[in-house]
Amino acid sequence: MNQPAAPSERYAKGMETRRSVLGDAHVDRASAQATAFDQPFQTLITESAWGTVWSGTQWTKRERSIVTIALLAALGQDDEVAMHVRATANTGATEEDIREALMHVAIYAGVPAANHAFKIAKLALAELRANNSQEENKG
Repeated sequence: MNQPAAPSERYAKGMETRRSVLGDAHVDRASAQATAFDQPFQTLITESAWGTVWSGTQWTKRERSIVTIALLAALGQDDEVAMHVRATANTGATEEDIREALMHVAIYAGVPAANHAFKIAKLALAELRANNSQEENKG
C-alpha cells in the first residue's frame, strides 16, 4: 500500500520533491503507515501538494517553506508546523525566516496563534540543533 500500482508522472515528481523537503526517513514512515483507507489521500497530497505546488518553479523551496510555516501556524496545525520547521534543514529557510514568518502570523492571524507557533518552532529547532550536534559528534 505504499503507492499506486502505476504512479503518474506528477506522483513521481511529488515523491521526489516530498523526499527532498521532508527527508527519506519521514516519507518512508508515512508510506509504511498508509493503508487502503488513506492511500487515496496520500496519493492526492503527493500529486497535488508535492507534485504541483511544491514542485512549481516560481518560488524556491525556501520561500515555499516560509509561507507554509506561516499558513500552518495561522491555522493552528501544530504537528504540521513542527514538521515544516524541521524541514527547513532541507529547504534553506533560516531561523530568522521562521521568526519573521511567525511575526507576520501575529499581526495577520493573531498573537495567540503566533505565540503557540513560536513554542512549537522553538522545540523543533532545538530538536534540529540536537540532531545536528549528534551528527557532528559521530563524524
